[in-house]
Amino acid sequence: MLEELTIRNYALIDNLSVSFENGLNILTGETGAGKSIIVGALSFLFGAKADADVIRTGAEEASVSAVVSLDSGSGDVLRWLEDRDIVPEDSRIIIRRTLKTNGRGSIFIQNIPVTRNDLSEFTAFLFDLHGQHSHQSLLRKESHRKYLDRFAGLEDETAEFNRIFLDLTEKRKLMESSLASERDRDARLELLRYAVDEIAQAAPKSGESRDLETEASRLGDFEKLASHITSGASAFFDDETSILGLLRRLRNSMESAASIDGSLQNLSRRIDDLYYEAEDTAEQLRAYRDDLSYDPQRLEEVEERLTALYRLKKKYGEDEDAVLAYRISAESEIDSLSRSEEDREKLKTEISALERDMVLRASAISSKRTAAAVKLGSEISTILGNLGMPNARFSVSVSSKGQGPNGLICGPWGADEVEFLISANPGEPLKELSRIASGGELSRVMLAIKTVLAGSDTIGTLVFDEIDTGIGGEVALAVGKYLSEIGRIKQIFCVTHLASIAVRADNHFIVEKTSSGGRTSTGVSVLSPAGRRQEIARMLAGDSAGSAALAHADELLAKYGKRG
Repeated sequence: MLEELTIRNYALIDNLSVSFENGLNILTGETGAGKSIIVGALSFLFGAKADADVIRTGAEEASVSAVVSLDSGSGDVLRWLEDRDIVPEDSRIIIRRTLKTNGRGSIFIQNIPVTRNDLSEFTAFLFDLHGQHSHQSLLRKESHRKYLDRFAGLEDETAEFNRIFLDLTEKRKLMESSLASERDRDARLELLRYAVDEIAQAAPKSGESRDLETEASRLGDFEKLASHITSGASAFFDDETSILGLLRRLRNSMESAASIDGSLQNLSRRIDDLYYEAEDTAEQLRAYRDDLSYDPQRLEEVEERLTALYRLKKKYGEDEDAVLAYRISAESEIDSLSRSEEDREKLKTEISALERDMVLRASAISSKRTAAAVKLGSEISTILGNLGMPNARFSVSVSSKGQGPNGLICGPWGADEVEFLISANPGEPLKELSRIASGGELSRVMLAIKTVLAGSDTIGTLVFDEIDTGIGGEVALAVGKYLSEIGRIKQIFCVTHLASIAVRADNHFIVEKTSSGGRTSTGVSVLSPAGRRQEIARMLAGDSAGSAALAHADELLAKYGKRG
């Protein structure tokens, strides 16, 4: 439900904020007051194209925003928001759209920027606008199937059909992929098996190259290494003045000194520690020197192994771990390809079963749609007669998509093409709704459809503009009656020039144009009971103060009004 609408610098509107309630909201006013501007602003908010001409003269930017409440039945809306990480607050969302003089604009839903296509898609769940500013789902052929299925109570059945269709589509893709890969399967298997054998024979170990490179470096520079080790050993323990010999003498001296001066005991122990650490280090260095030997054959083996590992890494990965991972992956793919024939036969059986199930379901749905189409067309035609279109014939066409090699050709929602057709005048053939020239006629068609589907239609807010074009008398009363009936379960906005429609309002708003400081502005305000009485009188006779007009207004309000 649209709770609050704020419009700034749009056409003649300077700064306008108005709150709305559920039920039938009627907007009236003098010709030229700006009622069409309100509808245009709504259309802008719902995602219609717009250019900088709509920006109020002298302003840099136009903006329209709305607070919209969501009910518990707004499943599609909530899923759409969740998919985009947009979170309602207290079951409400704020939509805001701006347009600058350079033609650029911005669109936000709950402060999350979205595209105009996103805005149109989102608001289509919530609003339908009918009239000269087209935002209506009625003209979208794909929505006709939804309307018919909702009327026929087929929504759960078609949802299950759609699940099967998508499952079948996915399995067919898998089959096509399997058949295409079969042609390359043998070559791929040969390549994978060769790789697995090559890696298995080489048997690389994690980190092996790093260890071998260290060993190769040691063997390649053996003479330098041996020289350095010999020099170090001499300095450490071979010479008379070696580090270890000096530490031994120091240790003995400090032990003697500590026996004389007890305060040196701690220092003596520290020198002991240094000596034992040096002695242990000397032992390790001596063992390394004694084991040090040059093995040219080992150097050759290491270099050959490094070359073999390099070839493996060049083919299968940047290091031994990657090469080993490639082997595991290749073995898994070999297993998968080896089982592909068995899997393909299983997949073929599943596809055949799904195809049979889908055709049976499609046939059953088609029969129900065909029966419901006749009833829906008849009910809508009857209502159109009451709405001033007595010669209109409304038809719901349900035609087959055709036959294929496997039987019925099916789409995501069945085997049918559903389209609403109408003949507005005697002798005219049935034709698409989009070819109806009159916005008023199209609005009345939607009013008829919404009346029939009122209980099951998920769109909560309807906007009707021009619905009273070319009608009056009993027809106008009928239009008001149907609007009032839908208003019991929907939020309705209706711009009208007819008092017989306006008296049905649950909430009556006046659109007025005022001038101040050489500038003209359009405003909207809710009418009090007294103000409403005067507005109905003006609509009846152009005189809001005449006794006859006021008496007529009182009569209509007493008979049809819900307030006043």
